[in-house]
This record gives sequence, structure tokens and C-alpha cells, in this order.
Amino acid sequence: MTEFVLLMAPAGGAEGGGNPFMSFLPFILIIVIMYFLMIRPQQKKQKDKQRMINAMKKGDNVVTLGGIHGKVTGFTDNDNTVIVKVDDKVKLNIDRTAVTAVNPIGNTGTETAK
Repeated sequence: MTEFVLLMAPAGGAEGGGNPFMSFLPFILIIVIMYFLMIRPQQKKQKDKQRMINAMKKGDNVVTLGGIHGKVTGFTDNDNTVIVKVDDKVKLNIDRTAVTAVNPIGNTGTETAK
């Protein structure tokens, strides 16, 4: 067993030698993989949501963070607040960022996405 451990040891005097870039290569690869698997998709998702919120217009059906379903009837506060009609005589003022899903006019949300 001792001979096996001695065979695994680096050759005499090889300490400190080698390219320092090669020692950091695994860390660099992990960071690059994390970027492409975690950070980049999240940024794309945020951009898509922002586009969806900016494209929201009067008459669209929306779903909020709290699960409230309604129809957009207008905007206030420089288009930062959305007026959502929930029932015949119930209208709610909701922050634009609280909208999680927008179904455009004529789309009931029951059709399957292609």
C-alpha cells in the first residue's frame, strides 16, 4: 500500500512548477458553465416578462401575483398602475410589475401554445 502512495506522489522537485493558468482553469470553467446554465436564462426570462408588461394594453386579460384574474380597463400614474376590472362593479388599481400573465384581446388563455 505504501508503494502505491509513493507512486502517486509527484516526481521529486516538481513542486511549484507548472502553469498557474491551468490551476485556475477548473474555476473559470465552472463560472462559465454557471453563466450559461443559470444567469443567462434568467436574464432572458426577465426581458421577456418586461416586454409582456410593456405590451399590455386596454382590454387584455391579466393574472396578478396574488392570483387575481381580470381585464385591463385603463392605466394611471404615468402607466405605472393598471386598473383591472375583476367584476361588474369591482375595479382594482394594481402596480404594473404585479402582473404575471397577459392574455391579449380575443385570447381566452385556453388555447395551447405552439
